[in-house]
Amino acid sequence: MPLMKSWVESANAPDHPFPLNNLPYGVFSTPAHDPRCGVAIGDMILDMAAAEEAGLVDLADYPLFDVPFWNEVMEEGPELWAALRARLIELLAEGSPDCTAVEPLLVPMAGAEMHMPFLVSEYTDFYSGRHHATNVGTMFRGQENALPPNWLHIPIGYNGRASSVVVSGTDIRRPWGQLKSPDHDKPAFLPSRRFDLELEMGAIVGQASDGPVTVAEANDMIFGYVLLNDWSARDIQAWEYQPLGPFQAKATATSISPWIVTKAALEPFRTDTPAREFELLDHLKDCGPMLYDIDLAVDLAPEGKPATTIARTNYREMYFSAAQQLAHHTTSGCPMNVGDLLGSGTISGATKEARGSLLELSWGGKEPITLPTGDTRSFLEDGDTLTLRGHAQGDGYRIGFGDCTGKLLPAPKDPYAR
Repeated sequence: MPLMKSWVESANAPDHPFPLNNLPYGVFSTPAHDPRCGVAIGDMILDMAAAEEAGLVDLADYPLFDVPFWNEVMEEGPELWAALRARLIELLAEGSPDCTAVEPLLVPMAGAEMHMPFLVSEYTDFYSGRHHATNVGTMFRGQENALPPNWLHIPIGYNGRASSVVVSGTDIRRPWGQLKSPDHDKPAFLPSRRFDLELEMGAIVGQASDGPVTVAEANDMIFGYVLLNDWSARDIQAWEYQPLGPFQAKATATSISPWIVTKAALEPFRTDTPAREFELLDHLKDCGPMLYDIDLAVDLAPEGKPATTIARTNYREMYFSAAQQLAHHTTSGCPMNVGDLLGSGTISGATKEARGSLLELSWGGKEPITLPTGDTRSFLEDGDTLTLRGHAQGDGYRIGFGDCTGKLLPAPKDPYAR
C-alpha cells in the first residue's frame, strides 16, 4: 500500500511517523483543554471530543469521546473500529470536502501534553523472545539448558501490576528491595544496583472474553499496539524469583508509548513467526502471518549528554505472537477485560547489537558497553534517559508509535519517608 495523501501537509512527509495510513489514538491536554481523546495526523492532533460535538464523527447512540480514554471505543468492537477509521480517513484525506470544518479542530502536537491513552485493566508480561530467553538462560544455566522444556510449546508469562503502567515521559525512581549477592551470607534491604530496561511491544485487548478463545478470535480482540519498556531490577529478581517467578523486580514501572497504533494500520506489515522445532498444539497454531515487521531501537542518554543507539531489532523476532499469547491466556477460562495489556517479552535478535536489554548487552555485567561519550554501562545509572523507538516502513511512508521515554531518578534516601 502506498502513502495515502492528506490535506494536512506534514502527514505526507515520507519519514513522518503519523501519515494518513497510521492515525494512531492517544489522549492529550493543552493549557486550554483538559485531557481528551485525539488522533495524530502529521504534526497535529485531531480533537475527537470537538469533532464529535461538531457532528463530524457520529458512530454510536451515545458520546464516545466525552471521556479521556479509548476504552469506550474499544468496547464497541471491531465493526465500529473499522467505521471510525474509515470516517477519519474521509475527514483527513486530500480533497476531503470536510477539511474546512475539521481544520479548526486540529491542535499542534508541539504544544500538547500526552497522557495514558487507555485505562489499563490488568497487565500480563510474557517471555516470548527466543534470543532473549536463550541469552538469559545461557548466562544462568548454561547453553545446554538455556530454554526450559516448556518454552518452545507455550507462551510463558506472569501477571504484573496494572497500577504501575505509566505513559512515556514519566520519570522512573530507582527502587529499593531485598537483595542477596552470592558472596554475602544474609540478604539486605538496599536500592537496586542492577536496574535495567527491556525493549518490548504491548498489545491492547479491546474485547472481553469469558472462556477460551482461538488464536483467530484472539487476533480479532486486539485493538492496537504500543512500545513498552519493562523496567527490571535484576538483583531483586535474582533473589526473589524462585520458585514463583518475577514479583517486586518488575513492579516499579512499565512505560508505554503515548499513541495506540491500531491493528488495521499494521495489517500491510504482517509477517510469519519463526520456524519451529515442535509443532504447536492445535489451540496455539498460527492461522496466518501473526507478527509484524516493525523496526525497533533503544537509545540511552547519560544525564547532560547526547543519546546513543545501543540496540536495534525487529518485532518479527518474537517466537509467539500477541494473538497466541492472548489465546493461551484464556485456556483456563481466565476472563480477559477491555483494556488488558499484554507485554511481548524482551525483543532481541541474533546479534549482540540486537539485544533488547542491558543484561544481555553487558552479558550480566561481565562485558560493559562503552558509549561514544566515554561512559560505560553494565546496568542503568541515575540520570540515564532511555528511549524506545519503533516504526513499520511502507512504500513512501512509515507507521510510527511515538517515543517511549523515561528518565531514571535516584532511589529515595528513605523509601518510607512521607
